[in-house]
Amino acid sequence: MSTVDERISAVVFNADGLAPVIVQQWDTLEVLMLAWVDHEALRRTLTTGRAVYWSRSRQEYWRKGDTSGHIQVVREMRHDCDGDALLLLVDQTGPACHTGTRTCFDGRDLGAVPGVEGA
Repeated sequence: MSTVDERISAVVFNADGLAPVIVQQWDTLEVLMLAWVDHEALRRTLTTGRAVYWSRSRQEYWRKGDTSGHIQVVREMRHDCDGDALLLLVDQTGPACHTGTRTCFDGRDLGAVPGVEGA
């Protein structure tokens, strides 16, 4: 297995030094939320077993669940083929969304027209 620094170097961060993280429940694959990490948040996530993100609005690190108790225990983390997006599989305790819903995608359907195969 490569070192933590080698694994972090495989990630492509944007001009702001951030990479998006899609967070899924590890066993059901339910999409819970989208968050952002920088080098340090990614290092903390990879080495502590708890999800750590960079808050763009507060300009600070936040370890999911420290204030709410709704923790995310890391099960697995991957990057996509370009290295510019991350997938974090977690075991979520309680709601993932700050609004109190299970996921940040509950009840927000945009009403897209379903596609037809082959069209």
